[in-house]
Amino acid sequence: MRIPATEPGRAAGPSRRAGRAGLVALAAAALTLPLLGAAPDPAPPATARLQQAFASASAAYDVPQSVLLGVSYLQSRWDAHGGAPSVTGGYGPMHLTDARTALASAGHHATGSEDPRGDDARPALRPSELGPDPAGLPDRLTTLPRAARLTGLDAEALREDPAANVAGGAALLAEAQRRLGAPASDDPADWYGAVALFSGADDRASAAAYANEVFAVIRDGEARVTDAGQRVALDARPDLAPDPSVLERAGLRKGSAAGTECPRTVSCEWIPAPYEEFGEGDYGNHDLGNRPASQRIRYIVVHDTEGAWEGVLNMVQDPTYVSWQYSLRSTDGYIAQHVKAKDVAWHAGNWYVNAASIGLEHEGFLTDPDAWYTEAMYRSSARLVKYLAAKYRIPLDRQHILGHDTVPGTTTATIPGMHTDPGPYWDWRHYFELLGSPLKATGPKTSGAVTIRPDYDTHRPVFTGCETAGEPCAPHGSSAVRLYSDHDENSPLIKDIGLGSTPTTGVNDLSSRVSTGQQYAVADRWGDWTAIWYLGQKAWFRNPAKNPVAVPARAEVITPREGLDSVPVYGRAYPEASAYPAGVPAQTVSPLPYRVLAGQKYVTGGKVPSEYYYAVTFDPASHRVVRGEEQYYEIQFGHRVGFVRAADVTVVSS
Repeated sequence: MRIPATEPGRAAGPSRRAGRAGLVALAAAALTLPLLGAAPDPAPPATARLQQAFASASAAYDVPQSVLLGVSYLQSRWDAHGGAPSVTGGYGPMHLTDARTALASAGHHATGSEDPRGDDARPALRPSELGPDPAGLPDRLTTLPRAARLTGLDAEALREDPAANVAGGAALLAEAQRRLGAPASDDPADWYGAVALFSGADDRASAAAYANEVFAVIRDGEARVTDAGQRVALDARPDLAPDPSVLERAGLRKGSAAGTECPRTVSCEWIPAPYEEFGEGDYGNHDLGNRPASQRIRYIVVHDTEGAWEGVLNMVQDPTYVSWQYSLRSTDGYIAQHVKAKDVAWHAGNWYVNAASIGLEHEGFLTDPDAWYTEAMYRSSARLVKYLAAKYRIPLDRQHILGHDTVPGTTTATIPGMHTDPGPYWDWRHYFELLGSPLKATGPKTSGAVTIRPDYDTHRPVFTGCETAGEPCAPHGSSAVRLYSDHDENSPLIKDIGLGSTPTTGVNDLSSRVSTGQQYAVADRWGDWTAIWYLGQKAWFRNPAKNPVAVPARAEVITPREGLDSVPVYGRAYPEASAYPAGVPAQTVSPLPYRVLAGQKYVTGGKVPSEYYYAVTFDPASHRVVRGEEQYYEIQFGHRVGFVRAADVTVVSS
């Protein structure tokens, strides 16, 4: 016997298997009650309650359990995040969105005061912070209120109770199936259209890309322990072959990838950033170029937006604002391209890096540990980065896939204002797994270099200042590892002389921390502690053998050549003055306030040429790429990378 519907013919209500009162009771009991008339089952183990919640919601709403599990994995990897909202106001394992509630208490803003161009040849660009989010919210940001209407469950329960949240997701999928005129089915392949609609995308390409990703999860299978200690598993269905043609009757607009530079496996549209003059010789919001013919693209820079999607799109379409190549949406992984790869966007605060990089902005906020990024966005971003890296021969490592927070200041004066996104809560370890380049040990235990690699979920260093200065942030998994001046957590934190401030545990304070995937030369060891060379000094972190936060690595390192007491570190690899042609002013090659001392070693990402892209006028006819004879090595010097002259150093194996 199954629970009867209170309104069996109502298209917007639950399926005929579940009445509103019955589902309220199911959610209140964490969806672990047996169906009416069935023999009582023993209560599941505490760590199996979420798995049982999926089973119960599946039975109640006629949605295959594998479909529920697949959708939830792509939304949250089955994590509940303690009831906290994602960057787009999504709650719980099913990422049910209630953006109005989430935004009511949000006070996010961009950090740092950097000039995004980072080019001394032009006046500094000081854009204002992202404006307020638009008042109107699209349907994809209001799925939780709709789930509340469908189930009769309280909105607070849908936000805070994982079992109720799963029920709400099942109700939305069942509703989507009815909207398509499709019957309930036990075959997951019949749910392709409903899954696509669940994404909230308003175009067919984005909805299809989302559904394809969900069904890839179902085909491959997954299993993990969630952030709440729940063991959840999805058995693989490698033979699953849904029919995408069902989307033709979904009423979605037909998106177009015309003009974009994206892999076919993602949904991508061209929303151009303007190249326009706006008076007194000024123009924006990027520079035309001819990459990679004119100069090689060496870096991909990962940013977060510090603003919500619609506001971000408004800003990148403003010629007086900044620019970047791609924006990625959190709810479904949709990608908008704004600037061609051949052209130079203004995004990283360092003109040398801008001229050799592609910038990706991810919808998110670095100072909110619970404003989590969706699996859909991680996967879409990884597909894009993998495609770009292959196309432009960019190595998949942390010295070429840069966070904005690892881009160096160009001069001593610019260091304090450099941005710090995507911050300590971006999951670099998972990201590199999705890139197909997992971070793993590559050297013996006694290796002279390490790769930073804590377990993201269980590694929870204390950060402060997310909401109020000095106040602790909510405990959360992190990619960051804190550094001390001695092998003792009571010793002072490592100081960054470039910042000129006392180091703190502040979420934006990069002075004394390293990040997952970064590699450093080992300077010393003491019991469970490892020291690395960092900003010209020994920096210690706790690295117990049973739960290491770093693994041995094979790497090339630089050290000052014999006879030199120290060598300067630079924030850009500009040519020598004699390389500049007439009409192009020579750019100052000024060192940062750091030095590599004799005997110290730093991992290098390889040799780079000295280049400067001269582009200060609207007419690209005057643009020039200046190349010098001088060569540099990029090094992992502190949290940020730096550059040293090749003539100053010797390269050796770790």
